[in-house]
Amino acid sequence: MPKLDIRVERWPIAGTFTISRGSRTEAVVVVVALQEGPAIGHGECVPYARYGESIEGVVAALEALRPQIEAGVSRAGIRTLLPAGAARNALDCALWQLEASRAGLPLHQLAGLPPPRPVTTAYTLSLGTPDTMFEAARKASARPLLKIKLGGEGDAERLAAVRAGAPASTLVVDANEAWHRETLGANLAACERAGVALIEQPMPAGEDAALADIRTPIVICADESIHDAASLGHLPPWYDAINIKLDKTGGLTDALELRDAARARGLKIMVGCMLGTSLAMAPAILLAQGAEFVDLDGPLLLAKDREPGLIYQGSELVPPLGAVGANPP
Repeated sequence: MPKLDIRVERWPIAGTFTISRGSRTEAVVVVVALQEGPAIGHGECVPYARYGESIEGVVAALEALRPQIEAGVSRAGIRTLLPAGAARNALDCALWQLEASRAGLPLHQLAGLPPPRPVTTAYTLSLGTPDTMFEAARKASARPLLKIKLGGEGDAERLAAVRAGAPASTLVVDANEAWHRETLGANLAACERAGVALIEQPMPAGEDAALADIRTPIVICADESIHDAASLGHLPPWYDAINIKLDKTGGLTDALELRDAARARGLKIMVGCMLGTSLAMAPAILLAQGAEFVDLDGPLLLAKDREPGLIYQGSELVPPLGAVGANPP
């Protein structure tokens, strides 16, 4: 039976990462390790306060399940023991990796998927003044896909500045629920002028009925409004795409189900992440195969990544040959 280890790690961010809800200078993650003889599996999660999560709460939830985990609980079993969210994600991904290690198989083969191919990830620009965002966009202008954090008031000026700094890049924007009915029209017009391809969660979840009346060529993507496969049936019809994150779905198991169900409904797929290390990004590469938009740039925003980490060739993310972060520091 596997032995469980839980640890909290802190990874400095390169500078400051700012969104509409605040700023951070480090990524704090919870790592789950499961070892059974020579076989080992790791999973990483990032608890998110927006969903009522905390580092202490995630650790406590996992510790409470230590007897079941060390008795050999399955991936199916943890879905009845933990809700969708960060704690279940770390455990689910560790169980996937442990099973693959025991079987001597790559993870994609264990999941019945074709070998993953490289994907092009967005590179995120933090929320700031138009001048600072222009400079950030200019420095990142060689990247094909930029994700712009917006914050409500002043977003039209920020968008114009970013487009001036990166005239050739495809832009997606993330308002993190910061827009409201009164600002929606003006901000949409600014996005259309800037040639934005996708807008992620422009309005607060549950307060987004104004989106039903808009007509725009821009893809409108749900993030906070969609969590896991069970919540897909409640997704409002005005969304064209969903952002799937392992920390929302509770791991790769549910994320793959959600992706397939969303495809069947005709929705476009964005695969996103919280701000974490390569260990958190690696299983999401399987999910990202064929996605219209990929945002797995967490390690690019850190001052350093764990070793071994993923390979980023510019904005191209290369699938790992073996386990990532096999021995977290």
